[in-house]
Amino acid sequence: MVMDKNYRHQDVEQRIYQGWGEGGYFTPKIDEKRQPFCIIMPPPNANGSLHIGHAMFVAIEDILTRYHRMLGEPSLWLPGADHAGILTQVVFEKELAKQGKTRQDLGREEFYRQCYEFSQKNKQYMYKQLKRLGASCDWTREKFTLDPEIEKVVMETFKKLYKDGLIYQGERIINWCPRCSTALSGLEVEYKEQEDKLYYLNYGPLDIATTRPETILADVAVAVNPADKRYLDLIGKKAIVPILKKEIPIVADQAVDINFGTGALKITPGHDLLDWEISQRHNLPALIVIGPDGKMTCVPAVFEGLTTNEGRSKITEELKKQKKLTKVEPYKHSVGTCERCGTIIEPLISKQWFIKTQPLAEPAIKAVKSGEIKIIPKRFEKIYFQWMENIKDWCISRQIWWGYKIPIEGEEDTLDTWFSSGQWPFATLRASPYKEDFEYFYPTTVMETGYEILFFWVARMIMLGLYTTGKVPFKTVYLHGLVRDAFGEKMSKSKGNVIDPLDVADKYGADAVRFALVWGTAPGHDQNLGEDKIRGMRNFTNKIWNVGRFILLNLENKDVPFFDLASQDNVLQSEDKKILEDLHKLIKTTTDNLHSYRFGQAAEDIYEFLWHKFADKYIESSKKRVQEGDLVVLFVLRHVYLNCLKLLHPFMPFITEELWSKFERLKKEPLIISPWPKES
Repeated sequence: MVMDKNYRHQDVEQRIYQGWGEGGYFTPKIDEKRQPFCIIMPPPNANGSLHIGHAMFVAIEDILTRYHRMLGEPSLWLPGADHAGILTQVVFEKELAKQGKTRQDLGREEFYRQCYEFSQKNKQYMYKQLKRLGASCDWTREKFTLDPEIEKVVMETFKKLYKDGLIYQGERIINWCPRCSTALSGLEVEYKEQEDKLYYLNYGPLDIATTRPETILADVAVAVNPADKRYLDLIGKKAIVPILKKEIPIVADQAVDINFGTGALKITPGHDLLDWEISQRHNLPALIVIGPDGKMTCVPAVFEGLTTNEGRSKITEELKKQKKLTKVEPYKHSVGTCERCGTIIEPLISKQWFIKTQPLAEPAIKAVKSGEIKIIPKRFEKIYFQWMENIKDWCISRQIWWGYKIPIEGEEDTLDTWFSSGQWPFATLRASPYKEDFEYFYPTTVMETGYEILFFWVARMIMLGLYTTGKVPFKTVYLHGLVRDAFGEKMSKSKGNVIDPLDVADKYGADAVRFALVWGTAPGHDQNLGEDKIRGMRNFTNKIWNVGRFILLNLENKDVPFFDLASQDNVLQSEDKKILEDLHKLIKTTTDNLHSYRFGQAAEDIYEFLWHKFADKYIESSKKRVQEGDLVVLFVLRHVYLNCLKLLHPFMPFITEELWSKFERLKKEPLIISPWPKES
């Protein structure tokens, strides 16, 4: 067969992918006699395009799916997209702002309709990107978190939780985003280090320290630690709130940090999570002086309507006048911000809907402790337990228009997006067009995702999966790290170090991008990626191509039989035996590595064998025998190379399928469904 001198991925990848799709190779056939493999894709948010972090999960999940498919297991990789609640609404509102419009201009129904169209357009583009990267998902089972079939499952879960008394409405202090005008769960708050000021204020018999003097108008007590000897004589007495000149009690509570400021803490239950908890123990009231819009309210007229920053300045001026501001010093601390828009969070008391999580957390903890669910790497189990054992009730109501409306009469709020995505494994299979899917594929085999959403998503899937189905949603959780630039820096547009996966796939080929992403990785560790690394893997594809071209040129017009290696021991030379022995070891170690989720090690081993042991050493040393027409060496070359293509296929599916097809005399099935190499 005539082969081009150089490998041109531009001429191959689209044609190969189309052939796989037309062959139906992505759609598994249910076989009750075989153990299935199933992975549900973490649904990317349908509000933009995929980034290099998405390409990482594509590479890993496709490696797993292709490997298990070649093992002969009915293998399902179910794709989908997430409506992504608040984040999509924020992104779409920015698009509207460019047109000079707001969601209020459209009204809720029209806003929802346009937002749906926006998400569908993005979803289709993302699917195009997934296909471009070689994702062998079953597109006949594709799902969107707002699909009617998914909605039915989500609402059934809500009704069951409500009926069982696990959903309740209550007034509590919650994280509030003034920009998004909605409540946030603790996991949706991103903490950032910030240089600020610490203000020392006189409260009569004692001084307190605070970063938020604007909230003193809502103070209801001062708390000290009962172990702090400085204040023992003041417990039970009165402090005086400056400006208001109001008396408030001095209480003792062990939650007070003796080493912060003066060791005396002003208690403002309406605007601080810790203060709220302390107030509940001491039966203290809660006052509100900051509204949902982030402005001062229910305060003296001089402060009414000011932003929190304006209020801070104005109140500080007044404290100076009254000589109640005793000291100001620089203070570096962690400030909560909205994960979606970056606005500083305002703790507010609000009536919201909650899920009682402790009854759900207990079986979820047990499932991991018993080994029914395995987390890789294991060190994340400790982090999982710490969070689950101290879990707070989950605020599931959001004051937005995009998403599922809470199914209670008269309710206008929507459900937290993690409530629906937390049901993703069982909802997708129950909503499948194939009736047998849930019984056959659930529990799924593995959930592969980033370690940063272990609590956001993985823990909630385990809780809701066990509660709704009585079974764990998956048997293994594999956590990958973040993709950073070549120097270990976080990628961001402002730094100019972002890598667009499609740009580099067009330039170097999807196989090179995939291989570069897994090369050198370890479970749960961040991965450094630069264009030089991708270019190096493109060079590897050229090497693979040139080796195949060399072998095919020398097989041309020669009838090379398929020997039984066991019966040919006497004709094999020492170099033949050595390369065959090394191949046997490679098959075993690659199989072990893939079973153990050591993708980086598997990639490095294949690279080392194919480039150095096979190409540089064996092929170079056997060229004289090849020129002499030695059929044994030609057989060994072909045998080793074809097995290498099989081992490499999950990592580099396009070039391996193309090269496999060049060996026409084999009259074989496509590589995507060829059997995995045997160790013997």
